[in-house]
Amino acid sequence: MAYLHDFRLIFDDPMQPGTVCDGATNMARDEAMSLGVGSGAHLPTLRFYGWSPPALSLGQSQRLAAVNVAQCHADGVDIVRRATGGLAILHTDELTYSIALPKNHPLAEGDVMTSYRRIASAIMAALRGLGVANVAASAVAKEDKAKGPVCFEAPSDYEVVGEVNGVSKKLVGSAQQRRVDAVLQHGSLPLLGDIGRICQYLVGAPPPEDVHDHAATLAEAVGKPVLWRSAAELWAAAFAENLGLHFEVGQWSEDELRQTQSLRASRYANDEWTRRR
Repeated sequence: MAYLHDFRLIFDDPMQPGTVCDGATNMARDEAMSLGVGSGAHLPTLRFYGWSPPALSLGQSQRLAAVNVAQCHADGVDIVRRATGGLAILHTDELTYSIALPKNHPLAEGDVMTSYRRIASAIMAALRGLGVANVAASAVAKEDKAKGPVCFEAPSDYEVVGEVNGVSKKLVGSAQQRRVDAVLQHGSLPLLGDIGRICQYLVGAPPPEDVHDHAATLAEAVGKPVLWRSAAELWAAAFAENLGLHFEVGQWSEDELRQTQSLRASRYANDEWTRRR
């Protein structure tokens, strides 16, 4: 495919000193990135990152009452509220992506679901490249959607699933935010570990077995562990090929870093923001 769109590529590699962030910083960086892209100060951007310490993120409208706060504190798990919607995700041992687009960018054209499906096609290509069998993304019947607080309990419309031991299971959870000038989408690919461990950090969660029945890690899907950097680089290559992107590996600007600190303090590390629901 010919390259159609210039993009900045950022690796916040958890193996590199100074790049791995806590939950509040990660969410502030995503918003700062979206603000800079929306204003035209920066190219559209694809970012990959990790989390330290582990964090439980809530959708913008999800109630804090769903969280077992005492257990999170006991285990050193951060609690952070996303600017996007959706349900709770435990971020640990995972590859997280975010993509920021100006509102008028061709990849953002159409309504939320149209652009969501467009990005899902690139995610599917990435998972196929990683060795996942029978990758798909389609609309989900209302009765098959998650009934509890766990994002990975069941897929939402056009979230990506793959075959694990003959069973179709959710592998990537994503959410999108649209502002006047920009679109931000971010999502989670669990690389390894116990996909059901989130249940201990939520009130009214399904049994871990229910999560195991409907979701899996990349290691379970391909039968071996995959390193974070290997997954990120293959994912970036799949996005370039599938969406016609030309990447320039970049860094955070001073303005973005200042904006990150401001957003972290005023919003994502602010107890008032976390407890707003």
